[in-house]
Amino acid sequence: MTAVNRVAIAGTGVAGLAAAIQLAKAGVEVDVFEARPGMSVTGSGISLQGNALRVFDALGAWDDIRAAGYPFEGLTLRAPGPGAPVVAALPDVKTGGPDYPAAMGMERAALAAILLDHAERAGATVRFGAKVTAIGEGADDAVDVFVNGESVGSYDLLIGADGVHSAVRDLIGIETRPQPTGMGIWRTFVSRPADVERSELYYGGPVYIAGYTPTGENSMYAFLVEKAEDRAGVSDADAAQIMLEESLAYDGPWNSIRADLEAGAPVNYTWFTKHIVEEPWNRGRVVIIGDAAHSCPPTIAQGAAQGLEDALVLTELLVGRAAVDQTLWDEFHARRLPRATAVVEASAQLGQWQIDGNREADAGGLIFGIAQKMAQPA
Repeated sequence: MTAVNRVAIAGTGVAGLAAAIQLAKAGVEVDVFEARPGMSVTGSGISLQGNALRVFDALGAWDDIRAAGYPFEGLTLRAPGPGAPVVAALPDVKTGGPDYPAAMGMERAALAAILLDHAERAGATVRFGAKVTAIGEGADDAVDVFVNGESVGSYDLLIGADGVHSAVRDLIGIETRPQPTGMGIWRTFVSRPADVERSELYYGGPVYIAGYTPTGENSMYAFLVEKAEDRAGVSDADAAQIMLEESLAYDGPWNSIRADLEAGAPVNYTWFTKHIVEEPWNRGRVVIIGDAAHSCPPTIAQGAAQGLEDALVLTELLVGRAAVDQTLWDEFHARRLPRATAVVEASAQLGQWQIDGNREADAGGLIFGIAQKMAQPA
């Protein structure tokens, strides 16, 4: 017996689809509502740490994701300037345990497609162009859900996994909002040179960080982290030109990246944000998870992993308990809030040290400490 029989989920990001998969597999009726008209995915690639891969295995999606991505071990640090000299080759903590790679890069759209396929095959119903616009109290502790202004019925639970600008978070009166950190990131999706076999980062030069991560045999995503600028209205051609110019200080594989940019590789730009909802993430039978509850700069590549862990812990409790009660919520928050908070604070601190030009900071120690925490299952 599960604590819920019928659940609504807002959002088709990794957290929402992971929750849909686990609940549908347990026989729960699941309706997923996505405000966007289709499965369009902003961004180019994504870095996934081992603890995210461990969750994919629990979902039953690991084999498909492993085949679509590029697993690797370790991290290379390079310096700007001629030849892009290697400063260090660092091992990664295997946060998923010995059965999984330390990390994996993959195309965001491919990840989204795989998770959507698994959710629908598990029995979840997914509706696009369907925004949760209101909620109300139903009979017997149920929550009435309104989509695009119309009632779609009563549910035992509404999970708000609808991202950093969560409508569900607003509907339940949580006032915490993502705040800019002062950094912005240019991203592009390009071909992978044969010698790029794991993530590589360049510190120094005209931007805070220049880097790239392999996402497949023939692909990778590259990025430049700069001081946050108002880039609204920048044309595609100008965006590519800005990325070209800001990358001129970086040699090695950046030469190949620039060639792809000149040939028309897509470019996008976003600001880094941070927030953590410190109060309980639920209000009665409505709960937020993933980026709706916490966001952080991708400085330690744990954002997606934390959303996945939210979904896994929540669904474990919903499937393993007989009722949605305060005991369930207390355990959920005890297992998720400290862990997500540690990631948000560490990710933001790493970025702030770079903004401040603090060369005495123990960035390696902070990253290793968080990795050790993440190696313990959520």
